[in-house]
Amino acid sequence: MMSDAPVPAAQARRVRTGALVGLVCLAALTGILLPLRDHVSLASVILLYLVAVVITAIAGGLAVSLAAAVAANLLINFFFVPPYHTFRVASGDNVITLVVSISVAITVSVAMDLAARQRAAAARTGVEAALLARISAEPAAAGSTESLLTRVRQTLRMDAAALVETDESGKDHVVAQSGRSLTGQPVLTVPAAAGLKLVVEGPEIFAPDPRFLVRIAAASARVLQAERLAAEAAQARELAEIDRLRSALLAAVGHDLRTPLAGIKAGVSSLRDPDLQLGPGEQAELLATIEESADRMADLVENLLAMSRLQAGALSVDARPIALDEVVAAAMLHQPEPGASVTVDVSDDLPLAYADPGLLERVVANLIANAVHHCPPGTPILVTAAATEDTVELRVVDHGPGILPADRDRVFAPFQRLGDRTTTGGLGLGLAIARGFTEAMDGTLTASDTPGGGLTVTVGLPRAQPPAVGGGIDR
Repeated sequence: MMSDAPVPAAQARRVRTGALVGLVCLAALTGILLPLRDHVSLASVILLYLVAVVITAIAGGLAVSLAAAVAANLLINFFFVPPYHTFRVASGDNVITLVVSISVAITVSVAMDLAARQRAAAARTGVEAALLARISAEPAAAGSTESLLTRVRQTLRMDAAALVETDESGKDHVVAQSGRSLTGQPVLTVPAAAGLKLVVEGPEIFAPDPRFLVRIAAASARVLQAERLAAEAAQARELAEIDRLRSALLAAVGHDLRTPLAGIKAGVSSLRDPDLQLGPGEQAELLATIEESADRMADLVENLLAMSRLQAGALSVDARPIALDEVVAAAMLHQPEPGASVTVDVSDDLPLAYADPGLLERVVANLIANAVHHCPPGTPILVTAAATEDTVELRVVDHGPGILPADRDRVFAPFQRLGDRTTTGGLGLGLAIARGFTEAMDGTLTASDTPGGGLTVTVGLPRAQPPAVGGGIDR
């Protein structure tokens, strides 16, 4: 329930200010008119004193203006109505004039006070409507409740505003707040929802609008609930993504790791079988199969470890100025298919890129391997590079089947093979690792169409800063 509040200090200051204004106006007006009373009509005097009452009403409110109206009538009667310097009225007309004047003064005071209250109410209603409209228009996001409470606190000119939730044991917990911490001495406590209440602390509030406070409390509860639902939805999406990755990992392990394991097992079993009479050529072929299967398994495990480091944020980056032609040459040495039609056209006079050479070598090797794997045998693949004002760009260009525009973001997701169901295609981590490594080096990796058909993957890396005068980097 809302607590009753006395007149705040601001209201008391207004009363004191109005009393001072009324006293000064009446005293000054009396001092000015007194020497002129034989030349100024009583009606003019009453109108001038009425102006003073109006000014007092504007400055101090109803109570002060009523007191000023009575005081003005007494001053008029004492100084300007014969017989002078007495409150006795000789003429009946003057009695009517004084009665009418004080009635008019009181009426004007009441009217001014009502007008002031209506203006204040209209201004407050406008602020409240604007606040409620803004609350309704803004989407729920992290920090929305604190932002709302900040606006409530500023609108009510409070020191603190908080949403307090009561648990099943009856204990209160602050779930969101703005301003200083609660002291346990609330100015207002408004029910917001089941188990929730809006608590504000600060200066006393005079005549708060209970409907507005109830709406604000209900809006605060709705925003908190929406924020919690958004957090739960984000957590559900994260869990769904984790579940998808886990399912993809299990499927990949079931298909891609089983194949090299089966090759190793079959080769070793054949070599150890005493009943098989294997010649030197057959033994060498089985050993080559075992070695190839072990290499494939090592690559798969290395990809899994690389992806785990990326997702855990534990990737170590040692960026420094490097030459792209040297990195590409090193990446070409690790290609599993040396007979692929890969052409390298990377000039040795390009500006240096700022990157980690080991990570970049892995990026280039993965991109070339991906192009070789998805292109028909004999399809030319071009590795080229160019420099812009701020970056050095490396492109791997193929003329294979390409990728649909709708799939260009999906292809960089972990365990994504876009319909590839073969057991020789790996875990679908190559492009995901390439993008992760590139972004870890403050670079970009994008896919686009190759003119004439195919896919072009572009790696953009920051250019190395030129050496300081007197220093240099040997190339």
